[in-house]
Amino acid sequence: MKYKSTRGIAPEMSASGAIIKGIAADRGLYVPEEFPKLEAFNHMAALDYKSIAAKVLAPYLSEFSAEELKECIDGAYDGKYSVPEIVPVRKAGGAYFLELYHGPTAAFKDMALQLMPRLLVKSMEKNHEDKTVVILVSTSGDTGTAALKGFENVPGTQIVVFFPDGAVSPVQERQMRTASGSNAHVFSILGNFDDAQTTQKQILSDDVLLKEMEAAGFTFSAANSMNVGRLIPQIVYYVWGYLKMVTDDGAIFPGDPINICVPSGNFGNILSAYYAMRMGVPVKKLICASNKNKVLTDFMNTGIYDANREFFVTNSPSMDILISSNLERLLYHLADEDAAEVRSLMDQLSETGRYQVSEKVFEKLSKLFAAGYADEDEINAAIGDLYAEEGYLMDTHTAVGYKVWKDYAERTGDYTPTLIASTASPYKFAASIAGSIGIEPGADEFDTIERLFIATGYPVPSGLAGLKDRPVVHKEAIKREDMKERVKKLLGL
Repeated sequence: MKYKSTRGIAPEMSASGAIIKGIAADRGLYVPEEFPKLEAFNHMAALDYKSIAAKVLAPYLSEFSAEELKECIDGAYDGKYSVPEIVPVRKAGGAYFLELYHGPTAAFKDMALQLMPRLLVKSMEKNHEDKTVVILVSTSGDTGTAALKGFENVPGTQIVVFFPDGAVSPVQERQMRTASGSNAHVFSILGNFDDAQTTQKQILSDDVLLKEMEAAGFTFSAANSMNVGRLIPQIVYYVWGYLKMVTDDGAIFPGDPINICVPSGNFGNILSAYYAMRMGVPVKKLICASNKNKVLTDFMNTGIYDANREFFVTNSPSMDILISSNLERLLYHLADEDAAEVRSLMDQLSETGRYQVSEKVFEKLSKLFAAGYADEDEINAAIGDLYAEEGYLMDTHTAVGYKVWKDYAERTGDYTPTLIASTASPYKFAASIAGSIGIEPGADEFDTIERLFIATGYPVPSGLAGLKDRPVVHKEAIKREDMKERVKKLLGL
């Protein structure tokens, strides 16, 4: 399997090369040259999560032996999850919640970021790469925490995380600021996530800096979903979710279509669902759910992507994004791999903050996707209503997905069994959750977690236990303009 840049200028790469590099030299994103079809799909239902992961990932990582892939998968998932099935599927509110948050940092990012560092180490070995890999991460909350945990003390790596100051939850911020890995560096930036991500892309493609890095024995990579090594492992849980709907609940018969609804910010998670569909998972509709920063909803409904709008800080901060990087990959696929068309759109976005896709692309988009959004009052109401009706507790991001799915079903009459990506533990956003179900928030977020546990009995994730008392190691806040110089300084350049 080879990987191509969405912008068509950078050379093709092997899987290991694409994982090391992170982002292509032409600023494009790597995509697989083809979508392998799932073999004996219905016969996979009896397998456990790790076995399904091996079958799904093998064709994408064809240069990895079966033994190497098994070693990476075992290391990522053995003993790291608080439930034996790794990803439970729970029925509530008429939908099926794909609970992706039972890992070490209580968010769906663990599903890929426990595996990706192991793939990176193997990739370095395969390419006889002896440089120190500097992992850059821009995060709107959960990616930074999961990446710091996944790359904690991994030999031959340094990880640098940037998050928007004051725009993540107190739990997310404490998780990042208390990261204890000897190779960890964390900075808040005086700006929003889009500022951090845009600057990160500029750093990763700075030719002068790249030459300085090489001379000093360093090379860059990225742990965001811009890196195909982050994206591909996420396909697995949609395959798993479909099979669990067949075997555990009898919600569907093998071959029946489902809808998949994903709360979306940077578009990587729902893109993985699209990849699963391209591999053969029977999907009728992909439902893209946004919060008040509804640039994706507007795009899905009009074909016009316009980031020139007010930016809102909401109670679902991981979705507070106006520049959704992974959408570039979808555009490439829908444009029949016309890299020149993608380059033109991305140039327009960079120069004007907007673009409009062709009628052909918009027609394909409308056939595959539906979209909607929920504001904070609607999010809180969805959390409160579902808990009151069925005792099921969901976080703010998952609530966006649930509300948008309900609106879609009522609007269209499409009640196809639907899998909703449940992306984080409710305890990561305890104040919002408590208020939504009628619990008085405590003196701080950690007191609120305790009150929420007493009231609901929901287990507190082990990754959050004792978080309040961990020493704050990373205290620095910087301007976005200083990100590159700060990276150079910590590397001694």
